Amino acid sequence: MQINQNKRKVRLILLSFVMSIVLSGVKFLAYYLTDSNAILSDALESIINVFASGFAFYSIRLAALPKDTNHPYGHGKIEFFSAGFEGALIIMAAVFICAGAVQRFLEPAPLANLSLGSGLIAFTILINGAIGYMLVREGKAFNSLTLTADGRHLLADAVSSILLVVSVALVILTGLEWIDSAASLVFGVLIAFNGSRLVRKSVAGLMDESDRSLLENVVEAIRQHKKNYWVDVHNLRVQQYGADLHIDTHLTLPYYWTLQQSHDAVREFENVLKENHPGETEIFVHADPCLPECCYFCRLADCSVRSHAFQQDIDWDVVNLAKNQKLYTEANIKEDG
Repeated sequence: MQINQNKRKVRLILLSFVMSIVLSGVKFLAYYLTDSNAILSDALESIINVFASGFAFYSIRLAALPKDTNHPYGHGKIEFFSAGFEGALIIMAAVFICAGAVQRFLEPAPLANLSLGSGLIAFTILINGAIGYMLVREGKAFNSLTLTADGRHLLADAVSSILLVVSVALVILTGLEWIDSAASLVFGVLIAFNGSRLVRKSVAGLMDESDRSLLENVVEAIRQHKKNYWVDVHNLRVQQYGADLHIDTHLTLPYYWTLQQSHDAVREFENVLKENHPGETEIFVHADPCLPECCYFCRLADCSVRSHAFQQDIDWDVVNLAKNQKLYTEANIKEDG
């Protein structure tokens, strides 16, 4: 299953890489025919697509490699680096685009063949939009930041190209050639914003920043399959590296259980989390013994060593499960009881 996913991701990113080269050629042809600064800006940005897709192809291949002695958590983090690299290239392109727009404002030049040029750009919009949508959809299905980032980049490129075609149409209708430079300047600002978002996502991943939505999905899976003998879950840590999900947590179980019973409960807990994630899931569960204070919140009805009657549940939400302490402390009892 995992091998098939990796092959699929490689094919998708290879398609993006090849089409980026083709569409880059089309955009430069459109610039050659029109001498439009806005079209040149789009063409320069398409070069970034080529480099970004090429590096994304490399990162997908590397992320698919199995764990080894030097990389015990696999190679999935390369996808964060890939997204950051792509974002940095986009920002660099935006700087050159804005500089070119300012220069054209100061030194206007005549435009030509705008109808033909905008037609070629419209063709690239359709291709970029279709491939970008497919990459985002598959990236979410495979939990691949590289596919998702590359797809969003192509979709942003398609939207920017739509604005470009609109600006060219305005030049044709009004004859005001300064609109071309103004559109180029707006185009540069838009892709700079898109690039900064990719860099921000990359840095967050490399710094192991908590992903709220990912954590919520794991917590929801635990809540839906909660067992009476899962007395407490705390110190929950969730990280996504490529398609691989890594989960660390503490699971409180009845202290009088045998080692075999605890082992089976931990395995059941792990299977619940693995079934909730389509890719590889690596889980480390530390089994904790329950304390007498747990009785106030424990729903294990047939417990033979219960010290206190059940009072109320504590909500198993993201905040509580992520705490680096047992939920059932004396402080919690006094607060909730």
